[in-house]
Amino acid sequence: MISKSLLPLIADRDLDQPIAWRAGVPVSAREFLADVARFAPELRDGGPVVNLCVDRYAFAVSLAAALVRGETSFLPPDARPDTLARLHEVGDPAFAVVDDAAIETPGLPSVLFEKRTAVDPSPDAATPAFDRDMHAVSLLTSGSTGAPQPHAKTWGTLVGNITTAVRRLSSLLDRPSLAGLTLVATVPVQHSYGLESSALLALLGGAAFDSGRPFFPADVAKALASVPQPRALVTTPFHLKTLLLSGIELPPVDLILSATAPLSPQLAAHAEQALGGKLIEIYGSTESGQVATRRPTQSEVWETFGDIRVHREQDEAGNERFVFFGDFISEPTPMADILELVDDHRFRLLGRANDLIHVAGRRSSLGYLNHHLNSIPGVVDGAFWLPDDVVDGVVRPVAFVVAPTLDAHAIIAALRERIEAVFVPRRVVHVNAFPREGTGKLTARSLREFALAHLATDTTPVQLTLDVPEDHPAFAGHFPGQPLLPGALLVAEVLEAVRGVPALSTRLGPTPTLAAAKFLSPVRPGTTLAIDLVPETGASRGLRFEVRCGDVVAASGRWTPSVAIAS
Repeated sequence: MISKSLLPLIADRDLDQPIAWRAGVPVSAREFLADVARFAPELRDGGPVVNLCVDRYAFAVSLAAALVRGETSFLPPDARPDTLARLHEVGDPAFAVVDDAAIETPGLPSVLFEKRTAVDPSPDAATPAFDRDMHAVSLLTSGSTGAPQPHAKTWGTLVGNITTAVRRLSSLLDRPSLAGLTLVATVPVQHSYGLESSALLALLGGAAFDSGRPFFPADVAKALASVPQPRALVTTPFHLKTLLLSGIELPPVDLILSATAPLSPQLAAHAEQALGGKLIEIYGSTESGQVATRRPTQSEVWETFGDIRVHREQDEAGNERFVFFGDFISEPTPMADILELVDDHRFRLLGRANDLIHVAGRRSSLGYLNHHLNSIPGVVDGAFWLPDDVVDGVVRPVAFVVAPTLDAHAIIAALRERIEAVFVPRRVVHVNAFPREGTGKLTARSLREFALAHLATDTTPVQLTLDVPEDHPAFAGHFPGQPLLPGALLVAEVLEAVRGVPALSTRLGPTPTLAAAKFLSPVRPGTTLAIDLVPETGASRGLRFEVRCGDVVAASGRWTPSVAIAS
């Protein structure tokens, strides 16, 4: 008998039934346990473990193996070198687990998860169980404003979260449980929503998951067709809209789960009609986990899970906030949203607290404006942005759109019918795509860099700064007694700065050419450089740069794309 303080890795289920599907091939829960038992001894001693596996099955086995070893798993938002380097600011990871030898983990040892030849699992294999207070995972934020922030989750919290979600979803589907339901997810499993609604919903909720992470519409359709019914699509509003607009014939599903941003009733109705299943939205956060659901085709009101309640209070600064508490939530957790409470279990979502903007004395939210922009037929994707500059004493919003069939006049005319006149943009900028994250989110930082790059002119360049360290290794040989940064390294630093701005990086492509360069003043140790990046107009798609040390120009030049990129 398992102690009440211990909670099993896998919920009560038939171990011979699939817990996962890999390229259309079922993997039983018993085989999964055998893989966990095989892989756990291959892990290094110590932790935490940074789980970078892209394949959802490899991720789940690695997560379970770490639990068996008593180790916490760090789940970063991506595997970029700068993200991994900052992990030491929030913990001291011992090693990473990867499922692709090409994934680099600079400064961090790695263990490779390899697919092995299947062996007959033991029919008597025991299901591991873990203390409910064990620190199971730390979900990490993107770190866009500094170090990634960890949010620790105990095993008991994760189990409680999934238990309440299973009750709600089973009830909405008129099923006694989620047994037999297969989940196909477009969301990365390291994200809190992706973790809870794919891997954990299978391990702890009786469902099964597809191991892939399809992104393009054809891949999503193929993944759905590769698994049996009943099946569910776990996705986001951005991915869902892209899928529906593709025109690809989609296999029917029984359930569509959506999170990370509110859905419009129109898109929800389109999804239910095209896919045949019920669309359920999930509300929550990395800090709280999933706390509420709604079916937008039926109601705009959200209902909390289980015994979770919500109340309004004021913080120390006197600002209004909404706090969720009860059930599996270990301590009261405020949300970064503005709500309208129906009662302590039901609410309407009005927008993000940091999303409010003021134009000409009027107040609105970017979420509200984006909703109406994206509801215009012909707008594939769109986002409002509020620049820093003031025109005629008023900050004027700019609308960026992916809308191949509409011109700016048509979009502005449609917005005039939907929003107040002061929020109608004077400028609409057509773009190919937005620098969205794997979850479909468009962060404020990415949007700002993206917007500045697209709006840049000779008088408004993208401006970045770079600190040259005193101990840069290049100074050792260039030159004794007169250290300076070589010109080749300086232009390489400029190119690295370009790579940090998604729109500029896209403009130049993967192999840009240095078309011109002038070196006008030496760069010394400890210098702070100002880098101006100026996108050129016209067909060249080039990018001029100027590097300054204070008021002195150190270098200037021009990068061009090696292959022309359509605007």
